[in-house]
Amino acid sequence: MIGWTLGRYFFLRYVQITFYFLLGIFALALLLDFTENASKLANLPGYTVWAALGISAMRVPFIMQQMIPFVALFSAMATLISLNRKYELVVARSVGVSAWQFLLPACFGALLFGLATIFILNPFAAYGFSKAEEIAATWKSGKVTDVSALRDPWLRQKTDEGETIIGAKSILDQGTTLADATFIQFDEKKNIKLRYDARIAKLKAGHWELTDVTRFSRGEEPVRLDSLNIATQLRPEYVEEKLASPDTIPFTQLRHKIEVARSFGYSANAFDMQYQSLLALPALLMAMTLIAATVSLKFVRFGQSGAMILGGVIAGFMLYVVTVLVKAFGNAGFVPPFVAAWVPVVIATFFGVSFLLHKEDG
Repeated sequence: MIGWTLGRYFFLRYVQITFYFLLGIFALALLLDFTENASKLANLPGYTVWAALGISAMRVPFIMQQMIPFVALFSAMATLISLNRKYELVVARSVGVSAWQFLLPACFGALLFGLATIFILNPFAAYGFSKAEEIAATWKSGKVTDVSALRDPWLRQKTDEGETIIGAKSILDQGTTLADATFIQFDEKKNIKLRYDARIAKLKAGHWELTDVTRFSRGEEPVRLDSLNIATQLRPEYVEEKLASPDTIPFTQLRHKIEVARSFGYSANAFDMQYQSLLALPALLMAMTLIAATVSLKFVRFGQSGAMILGGVIAGFMLYVVTVLVKAFGNAGFVPPFVAAWVPVVIATFFGVSFLLHKEDG
């Protein structure tokens, strides 16, 4: 069994290299997102360089969360390759430490990395992303009058007042607040009767509360209203399930959202898929570590070959693509979310273990 001192040394090397990768991705994501925001938001009222930088800083945790599997792959590869180049793995093998034993610290580090992502990074990512969208929506509010620019798909509701179609440019507060919203009401013959454009529309109990409204009616001049209530039968749980992005909901709240949505008869596939994906993340990162080990453990006097490293990168990228693809099937309800989240991870883990068994113990 690997000793405490040696295991701690390997673990700290993995943590150190992972930290460097995270620091680099943070700086790169901040720079790229700030550049994009500066080009998109510069002409809006209320824009300042520091405010745009703040928006980018709030979005960075969300961007980093998407890159976590690749960070785990590259940090594991870099750790093992650096240990190989300094002959440290050679010395460890010479005293009877097997590959499985000196992979334990890296796998344990990947497990902790995944748990930290779920319970620390994910809440910051969810809050920061939703807050950044809210600030950007405030700047853009009232700047879009073309219906074709509104969000697709639209909501449809039926009440005693007739049928109403609802669209919005921005969706806030997990779907219960709409910015630059448009409500189009139809008569019994399916002709447009009224159109309301509101700066903000909030879903309350039994009605939409519209603020800063412009009413359009055929043959009449537009009328400005400070506020207006429109009756609705839509429940907040339904609107959240339809409009809210699962990425804006912290991991600790997802289970409750799923239970509430299902209690009203909604599928909540997107929320369940996000929950299962986050739950499977530590195992996915350990699978990435095993994939990295398949191309990084072999000792080569003058360093690992580029083809071997490229093979590991491609294998990790393929695992990520398959995970995202199966996740799309889970969101659509074609595959149970539990299966969609865990099957790619289990297959990748078996692949890594089988390859290492053949290579090290075969």
